[in-house]
Amino acid sequence: MYKTILIATDGSELAQKGVAHGLELAVGLGAAVAFVTVSEPFPTLAWGGAMAGYVAADELSNYEESARKYASEVLDKCKAEAEAKGVASKGVHVENKAPAEAILEVAGAEGSDLIVMASHGRRGLGRLMLGSQTAEVVSLTRIPVLVVR
Repeated sequence: MYKTILIATDGSELAQKGVAHGLELAVGLGAAVAFVTVSEPFPTLAWGGAMAGYVAADELSNYEESARKYASEVLDKCKAEAEAKGVASKGVHVENKAPAEAILEVAGAEGSDLIVMASHGRRGLGRLMLGSQTAEVVSLTRIPVLVVR
């Protein structure tokens, strides 16, 4: 049924539930997995002030270096979990994009036939707002999305 599963993670405890669920599904189906993590663009508000060009350039470098290091740690952990379960996997880090946009691009590039991602459980008015990345992915893709809460 599903042969290539994309599992989105930001390395959080909640996202780990999505990783675990996606891996169990991959084991059961004999599917391969691609993990994706996304580093959002450097906050533009950091560019204000008289010395902005000098200070922000250093901050941008630090931000990008930290983001790459964190992404590598997250993806290495995910790939190790997949390997321990006998699941073929790869990791993809997308830089300077909105998470939903990057997830959809990687899903297409990888030929994914299922996207697995975690979502915060929202109630009341929060459920009606399309602010979460998960809700945005669900609303913009034709690929099935499994949302783990």
